[in-house]
Amino acid sequence: KRDEYDKNRAPWLIKIPYFILCWVLDKFYPDDEPVQRFWLLETVARMPYFSYISMLHLYETLGWWRKAAAVKRVHFAEEWNEFHHLLIMESLGGDERWRDRFIANHAAIVYYWVLNALWLISPLYAYKFSELIECHADDTYSQFLEDNKALLQTLPAPAIAKQYYQNEDLYMFDEFQTSRQQVESRRRPVINTLYDTFVNIRDDEKEHVKTMIACQNVAQGVRSPHQK
Repeated sequence: KRDEYDKNRAPWLIKIPYFILCWVLDKFYPDDEPVQRFWLLETVARMPYFSYISMLHLYETLGWWRKAAAVKRVHFAEEWNEFHHLLIMESLGGDERWRDRFIANHAAIVYYWVLNALWLISPLYAYKFSELIECHADDTYSQFLEDNKALLQTLPAPAIAKQYYQNEDLYMFDEFQTSRQQVESRRRPVINTLYDTFVNIRDDEKEHVKTMIACQNVAQGVRSPHQK
């Protein structure tokens, strides 16, 4: 798995909170509760981009650094994407239990402050941590699709998935996919079934991984697909 390779290259400062989050997911969410697990994962997955925007604002306010000001737009688009993943999971009933909401909301708050602390030590650590989480999400969705392909292909796509992926205005959808700089390379999903929905969520996670890797490239840096 991709996340196995990446976490072996990560420092222990990053591995420890990563393993804790994976332990929480495995402990409280067995294989027969995938939607609840995904809902928690997407609740937590929004926090990195909120953290990065907060820290970039802090750096700008203190007059430390403004060169990455445009990156805030990319991070906002990433959060917007994860937010719609969350809405899709809610439409499937992922947030119905009080226990799940309690765990997810508290884990998200802790995760936010851990990322802020990592950023203060090194922004590269914070981005590497998110790369691991996105790799884990990619692997999790890939395994779910492999195990449940036949069933998912018989189920209709949620309305919110069609609204997000087939909207006439896909500017925000394109914005976070920094590896797709050319117009002809941009994704235009067709959503008919629940399988199509989860395939595109999985593909979104792959794009988040690429963007997190680009954020760690100090020589070149991350670049918006709409940046001229």
